[in-house]
Amino acid sequence: MPDPAAVPVDPPAAPAPPPVLAVPPASGTQTLWRGLAVLECVAQGIGDLRGISQRLGTARSTTHRLLASLVQQRYLHHLPAQGYVLGPRLLWLGQRAQEQRPLLALARPELQALARQTGDTVHLGVIDDAQVLYLDKVGAGQGLEMRSRIGQRMPLATTGIGRALMLGLAPERWEALYQRAAGRHDALPDKPPPPAWADWCATMERYADQDWVMDLEENERGIRCVAAPVRELGGRVVAAISVASAVPCMDPVRMQALGPQVRARARAISRLLGWQDGTRTTDAGDA
Repeated sequence: MPDPAAVPVDPPAAPAPPPVLAVPPASGTQTLWRGLAVLECVAQGIGDLRGISQRLGTARSTTHRLLASLVQQRYLHHLPAQGYVLGPRLLWLGQRAQEQRPLLALARPELQALARQTGDTVHLGVIDDAQVLYLDKVGAGQGLEMRSRIGQRMPLATTGIGRALMLGLAPERWEALYQRAAGRHDALPDKPPPPAWADWCATMERYADQDWVMDLEENERGIRCVAAPVRELGGRVVAAISVASAVPCMDPVRMQALGPQVRARARAISRLLGWQDGTRTTDAGDA
């Protein structure tokens, strides 16, 4: 079997930055929202006074006061040769936010067990608009090191974990998400083209019946994965988990064997969230 680490893979595309918060008209909250908008600018790599002022549409003096206050409170740090970067206070808040999410705390032992069981990289993700947001990643400590990262966003319709999340959506919502993912391929022609809509839809219907999905290099050449949805009390899909590795380690026979294993771990997490076996609901809201 070829060395998985030698398999060439395309680097993941940088996720599109979220829009900077709009400043509300209410004067009582304007300073707060401007401060939050400054933090988002810096998080997106805009680290100079002029660039932040232009992005926010605020005077340089106003922007400088906001920056000085955020530096004083350790939300930002100023480096003479680099500009403004996120500060240690945000690192602490980010860690606390992660710790306080019960999904992460409950899922982590199952993710670790699945990584040990399979010897592959395991992910946990949730829906964020038309994308999957990766909340956690557990490496097996052997073989291929995946280039995915916590906080990364990828299209729902062309990723295994994304399609597992889409099993919780009404089928009439699938095509719009498929078209958005196909549009991303048009903008990034080096990425694998998505299957034709009819083929994609037929495959999704089969995945819905078995309650687990496969990614056959649709998102990244050289990488395959198996994924399954996580449900909460009432049967709504709130997350998904996946096992991913290089093609030589993910032949069709092994993927078929992995599917029920991944589904079993996803259902174990679901039970911890209050889910009862056999309960399923779909979300028919806007994508």
